[in-house]
Amino acid sequence: MLSRRNVLIGAAAAGMLPLGAARAANKPSEIRIDWATYNPVSMVLKQQGLLEKEFAKDGIGIRWVQTLGSNKALEFLNASSIDFGSSAGSAALLSKINGNPIKSIYVYSKPEWTALVTRKDTPIQKITDLRGKRVAVTRGTDPHIFLVRALLSVGMTEHDISEVLLQHRTARPPSSVAMSMPGPASIR
Repeated sequence: MLSRRNVLIGAAAAGMLPLGAARAANKPSEIRIDWATYNPVSMVLKQQGLLEKEFAKDGIGIRWVQTLGSNKALEFLNASSIDFGSSAGSAALLSKINGNPIKSIYVYSKPEWTALVTRKDTPIQKITDLRGKRVAVTRGTDPHIFLVRALLSVGMTEHDISEVLLQHRTARPPSSVAMSMPGPASIR
């Protein structure tokens, strides 16, 4: 198992941290880290207090900041509201392309797990049934790209649907949106 010290030294050697970051004189008093329901690793770290236990030895506090989507984690990083954030790959790529000065220091990859879902009482049975419908989506995220790919697979584009922009945490569209969405669909 890697020790925190070895990870910090390795990160400094690889240029991921300023060289002085591994020295005690420059240690921060607090590290701000995002946690998110879409990131199980962050939930386990937070729930078990693993980072708090490790960094308490050096008098460094951990502050957890909940983010509601990759786009929000990246916004928080850009605004210096967090020191470390988690993001889906496409959101990080789009953010970097748009000039957000982020650096990937760890990548964990698993197959995508996204689904197009709707209420069971709607007539929507297949992707083409989404034509003309409102679809809840968090723009710039992996699920958004999944939607675009699904639409393209049946000869449709985003212009064939009406996107309703919502954050991931919204289990279903707010009633004001749902009332105007006959047979709403969303991405999970």
